[in-house]
Amino acid sequence: MIMGNSILSTLRRNNLDKSSSPYLLQHTGNPIWWQEWSGDIISYAAEINRPLFVSVGYATCHWCHVMAAEAFSDKDTADFLNEHFINIKIDREQRPDIDQFMMDFMNKQDGRGGWPLNVFLTPSLDPVYALTYAPSGSHDSRGSFLSIVQQVHAYFEKNSDKIQPFIPGENRPPAADEHSIIKILSQYYDPDNGGFGINQKFPSHTTLLYLLYQLSIGESPTIENICTRTLDAMNLRGIHDHLQGGIFRYCTDKEWTIPHFEKMLYDQAMALWVYSLAYKVIGKQQYKKMAEGILRCLAETFESEGLYISAHDADTNHEEGLTYVWNYHELSEVLSHEEFVIFTGAYYITESGNFEGLNHLIRKNSDDLSAIEEKLLSIRKARQQPSRDNKILSGINALVAIGLIQAGRFLDNSSLEDKAARLIRNIVTKFWDGKSLGHSLFNGIIQMQGFLFDAAALLTAIGMLCEKDSKWTSLKDEMEKLVESFREGDRWIESNAGDFKTVYASWFDHPIPSSISLAIMGLARSSLVSGKDLPLIKYQQPFQCDFYNINTMIHNGLFHVYTTLKYIDWSLLPSNSIQIRGKQEQDCFMGVCNRLSF
Repeated sequence: MIMGNSILSTLRRNNLDKSSSPYLLQHTGNPIWWQEWSGDIISYAAEINRPLFVSVGYATCHWCHVMAAEAFSDKDTADFLNEHFINIKIDREQRPDIDQFMMDFMNKQDGRGGWPLNVFLTPSLDPVYALTYAPSGSHDSRGSFLSIVQQVHAYFEKNSDKIQPFIPGENRPPAADEHSIIKILSQYYDPDNGGFGINQKFPSHTTLLYLLYQLSIGESPTIENICTRTLDAMNLRGIHDHLQGGIFRYCTDKEWTIPHFEKMLYDQAMALWVYSLAYKVIGKQQYKKMAEGILRCLAETFESEGLYISAHDADTNHEEGLTYVWNYHELSEVLSHEEFVIFTGAYYITESGNFEGLNHLIRKNSDDLSAIEEKLLSIRKARQQPSRDNKILSGINALVAIGLIQAGRFLDNSSLEDKAARLIRNIVTKFWDGKSLGHSLFNGIIQMQGFLFDAAALLTAIGMLCEKDSKWTSLKDEMEKLVESFREGDRWIESNAGDFKTVYASWFDHPIPSSISLAIMGLARSSLVSGKDLPLIKYQQPFQCDFYNINTMIHNGLFHVYTTLKYIDWSLLPSNSIQIRGKQEQDCFMGVCNRLSF
């Protein structure tokens, strides 16, 4: 196929101004001739045998902003990239399939990855070298981004006929001995600070969910200590927005002190589930308060016309965390003397601060300071706010619906399940055309590419609603067929787009459940609601597949399956319960079915 000079002239400019991605629109001012991923451009690159430079990120990524302002704004770097590469920008939230493929390559190259995820590829789309952030100029032992680009180009020139295709390996994790799972998770646990790992602290949502469901089966001092220590640290320390609720993406230190300040919708959905379940299982009032704070954060800062936007930026006016931090003297001036004494008794506040001379709020205790906190929040709201990623993602919105359903059940608030039902209806109205489920919505444009994650999350949410109301059954059956359409033998396809290679779904359950784990949960709940039995399955590698291991608990009889003629109020049931309607009223648990006496 000969493209001619028309596409060549089109490529001699930055074309991101035509994009439907808020992330790509942030890069319209770069001198690099950025293009959006398309089949035509990929075909043209192959036709003229020109390598590609592909940069993947997302709209609220701090280091993506830094690289955009530095290396991607450097004229010499741009001139070299424009002359020797076709340069493509990708929003990882719009193309998670490409992002997963690129991240798989970088993990195999370096053992770790991150964003911005910058990858050089052959014209046939085989990755050759990947890196994250690099400065525009040489810094310490790190070379400039331009020097890296020049070295990669020289390698292409010399070795283009020797580059081997990259074939992602089978990523199915090994089976695990169920008796060793807690021991292995304990080895990742940080007993001094709570959480998992010894460096940066991410909120390990799926690990906490698995442990809490295990704790719902029976007492375990080890599990309860891991959960409470971690949940308390997240509640009291720097990952929590103490004034408006919700959590930041992760903390840069092991003590949970200073976060990267972006707020992601998926974190709010998962943390809502975690803290609601923790309140049900452990009973600490502060966990209920934390869950209610997340609900407030969702309602006040994420909800938009019955759906939820994707994220809030870490930066305000190019300064990370500027909206959220406080000057010591400012606090002493805006609060009365009595308020200031009370506030500093409950929060760590110093003149030197804990973040670039300012104070990011961290709690000493869980005392009720709601009146003072509301006063400070009103002041904070008057400040310039971080930018928003207003993109709507169908699958993450379905994850919010799951969080709302679980919160409604565990906090004894049925209105939340009703809110989840309205959200599901809005997702279906916007994204489902009866055959395909759209992925993202921005500025009125719907991306109709199908992804396993979206279908699986929606099926799981609808299956939960079916436990209360059978009118969802028909839609559940449609979503079950859609999820099954992503199965290829014993493997799952994340997406099979015409403009990229087939990408098989990942099993990795962090920071949110993997597409596969959600698909298996959705199908399991659908089967149970339909009166079908589930086969036994094996546990898989802990810390990597903790949400999948919740599925194993369900399949292996460690969830109560209540069969009743009428709906049972969730306050009467254990947290590890699933309801179905049927004539023989019974509770099946651990292979034994007993008649009910409600």
